[in-house]
Amino acid sequence: MPLTPEVLTANGEVVAWLGGFEISFAPDEEPWFTIDGIDDPRQIGSDGSGGAFVLLPSQNVLYVSSEGRAGIIAGNFEAFIQLVVAHPYWLDVLKFSAGGDLAEMRRAADALEATLEDEDEVNEAREEIRSALGLPVPDDPVAELYEAVAASDAIVRATDGSPFTTLFNRFSIDNNKMLRSAAA
Repeated sequence: MPLTPEVLTANGEVVAWLGGFEISFAPDEEPWFTIDGIDDPRQIGSDGSGGAFVLLPSQNVLYVSSEGRAGIIAGNFEAFIQLVVAHPYWLDVLKFSAGGDLAEMRRAADALEATLEDEDEVNEAREEIRSALGLPVPDDPVAELYEAVAASDAIVRATDGSPFTTLFNRFSIDNNKMLRSAAA
């Protein structure tokens, strides 16, 4: 059976583990963005920074940040959960992508993994979620994230009509002393 938001939210323990990764499956009440060509977007959750996760009719998962950035981050709901479990800091991987450079995203993922505060707790959560949902460890979630964002064609707009920009940000881990040290 494919993993769906309904299957996931029926498992309170998994929802609690994902909450530790700052993912909530309670969507916002008020829409604060629109998506060109989609009349009633299905928001399936949010993150700790105020961003929204939307399941598109194509089954792609779209992320809309509260800072005016948006893009498809996964080809389906299961790939989204695999991404979050493998790299709970996935949004920072995009922040430090040097404008969408896959090699730089890999460097960022490695540095961010090295700086995890509660590594044992994160690894326990990863194992519990994967076991409960029967999820395999993805082969290359950073490449999948890169490909999803690079191919993203969803146009998201703020309520004033202005378009959101790409999720790729211009920073590199070299711009951050802690991450630069972790990568060394």
